[in-house]
This record gives sequence, C-alpha cells and structure tokens, in this order.
Amino acid sequence: MSEKGDLSNSASGNSMDRDSLPQIMLTCPACPRHCRLRPGERGACNGRRNSGDRIECINYGRITSAALDPIEKKPLKCFKSGSRIFSVGSFGCNLFCPFCQNHSISRAEGGSVESDLIYPDELLSLALDLKNDGSIGVAFTYNEPLVSWEYVRDCAGLLKKNGLTTVLVTNGCFEDEVLNEILPCTDAMNIDLKCFTDSGYRDLGGDLETVKRFIKGASKHCHIELTSLIVPGLNDSTAKMTEQCDWIADTDPGIPLHITRYFPCYKMTSPPPTDVALMHRLKELAQKKLTHVFLGNI
Repeated sequence: MSEKGDLSNSASGNSMDRDSLPQIMLTCPACPRHCRLRPGERGACNGRRNSGDRIECINYGRITSAALDPIEKKPLKCFKSGSRIFSVGSFGCNLFCPFCQNHSISRAEGGSVESDLIYPDELLSLALDLKNDGSIGVAFTYNEPLVSWEYVRDCAGLLKKNGLTTVLVTNGCFEDEVLNEILPCTDAMNIDLKCFTDSGYRDLGGDLETVKRFIKGASKHCHIELTSLIVPGLNDSTAKMTEQCDWIADTDPGIPLHITRYFPCYKMTSPPPTDVALMHRLKELAQKKLTHVFLGNI
C-alpha cells in the first residue's frame, strides 16, 4: 500500500499531465471495489488516484468540516459518555448511498469543495488546545475517513503518543490491510451496518462480507458500536433484523447497536420517514439478542 499521500496536485484530480506519467494501470487495494485506474484517474471514492507509479491519497489532510461534538453524537453511547471530541472530515466515500446526509462532501471531488490543509502535527496541536474545552481527542467522521486511511493512521499515532483518543465513524467496507494499519492507535469506532443482505450492499456499491469481517476484526482490538439506519425497502424487514442481531450476538452480544430512523435526503425524496412503531418493534427484537440497543432520530 502507498505511504503518506503526495499532496502535490492534490486538488487537481484528473488534470495531471498524463503524458509525463508511465502508462500503467494500477489497482487500488483499499476497498473491495478494487478500482482499476489509468494514470491520473481517480477511484470511485474521489479520494484516491493513480499517480503514475502508485495509488495515492489525494485528500490527505484536506479538512472540509470540523466541530467540537458530544461523543454521543458519533454515536457512541458506551464509550467515555459525557465527554466531547474534536470531529473532523474530508471529502470522498467508497459507497453510493442515495440517502446520504453528508453527500455534499462524501460525493465531492477535491476541487469542488472548500478545504483546509491540516497536517498531522497541526491537527495534534489543535486537539491539544481543545483539551481545555473538554475534548478527549479526535473523531474522524462526516465523510468516509478511511478513504484517506494514511492520514488517519499518521494522526492517530501522534494522538496516542500524546494521551489523546482516536475515534472513527466508518462504513467498514475496507480490506484487512487497511484495518490492520489503523487499529493499533484506534480507541473506538462506530461502524455503519447498512443492511444485512448481499444484494442491498451491492446496490450501495459495497460488500456485506467485507463489512462483517471488518466488524469482527475491529471488535477484537477496540471498542465498537454499530449503527443501522432503517431505510424502507432496504433493511426494514423484521426477519433480517433478527438475522443481523443473531450474527452480532455471535460476535459479541455486548456490542451496542444504534437503530436510527431514516428521513428523505439527497436522491431519496421518498419513501416517507421510517414508521416509528416499526422502529420500536425492531428495537424489541434486537434486545432479545443484544445487551445495548438504542433508538435514534425518533
């Protein structure tokens, strides 16, 4: 895998001078899409590209969003509750959820969204300053942070050395090599479990088995919580929720599950918001298998 992303031309996307590059197609190994890229071409995530001799992270340190949030907003209910955390996001995502609430950055290209370049040592300095405001560390969130896993790894290492916490909010649809890079310095994750069918994940551009493997691997090394946004027609089946919770319980019945309510957003102007009565039924089903189940957006 590539090392720290080369920031030269990082906002120019496909405008690199292709004539000056070796004409070698490369495969991005980060996620199960395995995008085959020509020199100068970006992957489907818009955050990685073929630089001519390697796959590089073009959104390394490019921060589009930042806020000091309650940790419960990640959401993490069973990890350092009552604390606050400095939340940062970049641009790009390797999934294509038509109901995405952060589509303005998750689907953005580098030159189409305003960003600040913040290197790992600068992020550490900001995080240390925010300790005075009750912040415990940094949460990588808003877009899909593992599109720029190199940045997460480099920042998390510095944060850990300085006694600060690293949190990830991720879709978990990444290969083992990426997980192994970021786990040593990651303290907690909230992982989106979008649905529990292969076909549902294919429709979103992802892979269920990869996410399941990611969850199992992460659960052995850090605190994890799961979130399932209940989207009518995608994952609102009581039978599938039972199957999902059986699998989670087999992994660890103590893993918290957040069942959250869908509202029309982005490309999905219909159906209407998830029925509240259904949300409560799904919670009751989940509680038969899991110790910690929470409803959100009710």
